Amino acid sequence: MMHKAANQNQDFFGLGIAPKILDILEHIKFKVPTPIQFKAIPLAMEGKDVVGIAQTGTGKTHAFAIPMVQLLAQKKGVGLVLAPTRELAIQIDEAFQDLAYPFGIKTACLIGGAPMHDQVMALRRSPRVVIATPGRLLDHMGQWNFMPEEVVMLVLDEADRMLDMGFAPQVEKILKFLPKERQTMLFSATIPKEIMQIAAKHMKLPVSLEIAPSGTTVEKVTQELFIIRKEEKLKLLSKLLPQYHGAVLLFSRTKHNARKITRSIRDMGYNAAEIHSNRSLNQRREALDGFKSGKYKVLVATDIAARGIDVTGIELVINYDLPEDAENYVHRIGRTARAGHKGHAISFATPDQSGNVRDIEKLIKKLLPVSKHPGLTHEQFSSAAQSAPSRYSRPSHGRSRNDSHGHSRNSSQGRKPRFHR
Repeated sequence: MMHKAANQNQDFFGLGIAPKILDILEHIKFKVPTPIQFKAIPLAMEGKDVVGIAQTGTGKTHAFAIPMVQLLAQKKGVGLVLAPTRELAIQIDEAFQDLAYPFGIKTACLIGGAPMHDQVMALRRSPRVVIATPGRLLDHMGQWNFMPEEVVMLVLDEADRMLDMGFAPQVEKILKFLPKERQTMLFSATIPKEIMQIAAKHMKLPVSLEIAPSGTTVEKVTQELFIIRKEEKLKLLSKLLPQYHGAVLLFSRTKHNARKITRSIRDMGYNAAEIHSNRSLNQRREALDGFKSGKYKVLVATDIAARGIDVTGIELVINYDLPEDAENYVHRIGRTARAGHKGHAISFATPDQSGNVRDIEKLIKKLLPVSKHPGLTHEQFSSAAQSAPSRYSRPSHGRSRNDSHGHSRNSSQGRKPRFHR
């Protein structure tokens, strides 16, 4: 059974949420449920298994945290949340704090890169909610620190990302040890056949909720594409950064390049931090906390952070390198325009990346408007324009205009954008 959710202008009353949790939501200023919350919470409260297909930034965490806390307040047992990355696990744990602590429900966050001893101590305090990455949870299960038979509710968050990162065998192993009589919720931005196989094998008549079709980009994100030679990217970046006063999240394809870009941004006079797999957990946490607090204007990240950064108020996402996978484009730009705010996404494409651009446009079902920055010379763009695919240099009959950031934009996204020369 598939439900399509629309935007709902309603509050949290009438969703089956207990009065005490409604008071907590009021206290933390949660007033209007997002579409995934509006649809998933009542079904979860009824004890149904749920498959939620929704992009990042749509409020998925509270869509499962609210029902889990309410269930644990009423019966014995443990709630287990599996997440693909350390950063996402930490953020889920933080989201549970406000809801769980008024009920005396403790949480434990089990992630790689953090000391086992501290996690063992946390598990000995009998937490009712355990948030974990698959590998570290198996480590604790192997040492008898975690008792899977006590799980009454399981959440698989960012399930497609877990499969992309190669966690399918670990997830399958964990599922074998969990009680058959449990409630299961699975959330995913996309729904490949492997996800459906997990649902069919490990869930009881799950109700599917599709909040946005696969590839749908966040509504309030404006998008822009620059076609530029690789060696000119830093120069373009130096022209763009002064035009944005808020937080900037920049994506690099490799950790080696992330380090180089971070150094270059610091040389431009900006505070910048990097987050990728070569950074320790403490370094990644310091970078993320510094980005949230405003200490760092720019956070340079690889795709390990594409779904793990939950920061409201990111003004600009820059795809310094296009992602290898078009799906990751959607996840990356979903880091801006969160919680009702507007945001902007800029992508740099080299002239030989027309195929990558077409894959992205096919997925998001729209053309990316192509721009030329007035601060760069004709020569810096000319070779890119000459070797770019034909649509980039095709003349448009629409007048070009400057957007709010001073970039040259085609006046109609419906027309074929041209590469200004």
